[in-house]
Amino acid sequence: MTVMKDSVPEEHLYLGFSHQCQDSIFPLHTSISLFLLSYCDCKSFKIFLVPTNENANDQFVTKNLLGDLEVHLISKCQLPMVVQSCCLPAVVTKDGKFCRAGLSVVLRHIIQKTFEADPSKKNVLELLGFKKTCLKACAEVSQWTRLCEISIPLAVEGFLTASPEHSQTIPADILQLERKLGEPVRVHNDDKIRRQKLQQQKAGAKAAAEEGKTVEVHEHPLPSLELSVAFSKLHVQEVSRAVNREAPLIRRTKTSDLPPLDHVFAEGLYFTLADIVLLPCIHQFLVYSKKQDKDLVNLPLISSWYQRVQQIPGVKNAADKCNMQLLQLPELIPSPEKHLEDFFPVPDDFEEEHENSQFIGGPRPTMTKLMERGIEAKFSPHPCPDWTIDWTSLPAAVNPGEGKMSRDRALRKQQQLNNLVAAVKKLAKPGDVIVDFCSGGVRYIFSRVVLIENKELSLMRAKDRSDELGLNNISFIQANLDYFNGTFNIGVALHACGVATDMVIEHCIKARAAFVISPCCYGFIQNTVKFKYPRSHQFKEILSYKEHMILCRFADQTAVHLPPERKLIGKQCMGLVDLDRAWAAERFNYSVQVTSMEPESCSPKNNMFVGTPV
Repeated sequence: MTVMKDSVPEEHLYLGFSHQCQDSIFPLHTSISLFLLSYCDCKSFKIFLVPTNENANDQFVTKNLLGDLEVHLISKCQLPMVVQSCCLPAVVTKDGKFCRAGLSVVLRHIIQKTFEADPSKKNVLELLGFKKTCLKACAEVSQWTRLCEISIPLAVEGFLTASPEHSQTIPADILQLERKLGEPVRVHNDDKIRRQKLQQQKAGAKAAAEEGKTVEVHEHPLPSLELSVAFSKLHVQEVSRAVNREAPLIRRTKTSDLPPLDHVFAEGLYFTLADIVLLPCIHQFLVYSKKQDKDLVNLPLISSWYQRVQQIPGVKNAADKCNMQLLQLPELIPSPEKHLEDFFPVPDDFEEEHENSQFIGGPRPTMTKLMERGIEAKFSPHPCPDWTIDWTSLPAAVNPGEGKMSRDRALRKQQQLNNLVAAVKKLAKPGDVIVDFCSGGVRYIFSRVVLIENKELSLMRAKDRSDELGLNNISFIQANLDYFNGTFNIGVALHACGVATDMVIEHCIKARAAFVISPCCYGFIQNTVKFKYPRSHQFKEILSYKEHMILCRFADQTAVHLPPERKLIGKQCMGLVDLDRAWAAERFNYSVQVTSMEPESCSPKNNMFVGTPV
């Protein structure tokens, strides 16, 4: 291992290491991170490998797998405290207070730091995609992020280590990717491109007819319109103007009758971070499959994608730096008698979740159905309704009224924080660690606080304000909840949106921590990979998923401008949804009260959970 020069980067990147196998370092999250660093030619981080085996030494990594990257070895016990609370990969600032954890968060940060260091690398910034949202949604709620960030890497690692009889089967997540690559592409200007494709198809058909109704098969066929669009962006060229002037027939064609666009890359027409994440994983899968003489006839789209990605400028160079010897695969034509559905059946609950997703109808039949079984919304007394923060004793920067909020909104925010802090103070003991899941209000009141937030800008503002106030009691972590594994005593969240409330409850239960949570955005609740609704067995015995979703949709009908009767029904629906959540938590030996914040006018979403392990 090498010694860093005097110009030490301000940020440290920590990557896990379990073992190396030929041209990859495992876990695959580490190979992916190193591949992106090589592709970006990024030198903004001091890089550490953290072996899972404490007996490892600095001879464990073959130098040619690291390219020109300087990499250091560090044991788990030497990690900064904030990193010890997170899953790797993780990036931490020099002061050890601000940590970014999780593959997608870390990779997006590497891209941003690369562009900040060299603004001429616009191709690197474009990896984040249109609107810079590639893999930004957290894996807990985004099936696509989960597939790329978690499912595919784990599936490939499992495939490589499986016994011979189990490795004969293509992993379900690989088949899911094949299916995704076969779905129609949606991009922001797809109507225009689909009309160009229709015109191109008609021009091709006309030319074929003029040549005697036979189409000549070229050894190297002309690229499709999708390929032209994709690679024109990469090479800063314009798509051929031959198809840009639309004929009247093309302009009159209904959008629904236009031909769909085919995938060129993982997310559609353009090369993005998703392709960077998938390439080392699929490469390892293909290398192993080739050695085992496995038939890839059922993966023609993945095979074509793998070949196409190699044409991207910089990919082969980055692969060479990481000693990834990319394969050249023959063009595959799927066997007509075999269908992907035979290998990857649709889940049993798929139809129920996706049928009639508009949920037509009101909540009364569902509420009546629950009432007939003795279930109604019920609210416990507020634990300390008269307690309030002494805002005058705190620095002005802490007071919501000192910001850009209106006076009324600032007052309501104060009232909301009064409720949460009062409940936390009643639970907290000296030395307790409090995790603030994105609300941000308790960090100035208690001695040891960890602030977790997936939104970088929100977290950066909180960090700046903390620095301005000279606070040293706070650690900041930008991560999805699944990447935080630290111990704590109380979890807090103000207006956790949709499924986020259930994510926070689950995290607190795993840590056997108390929780104080104010839910929000009930209309965004939906089944995910991790969470199925209803949550409690009491509600599951009575309500279907669709009926529960009706309650969730109407629980959002509490806005100030709505008629009183409608708001009352909305409040009752909120109470029922949260009762279901409370009963689900009580299965894990928790005592949970659902109460209303005081005054109730502080927010249309004024429910509050207080849960304690028993």
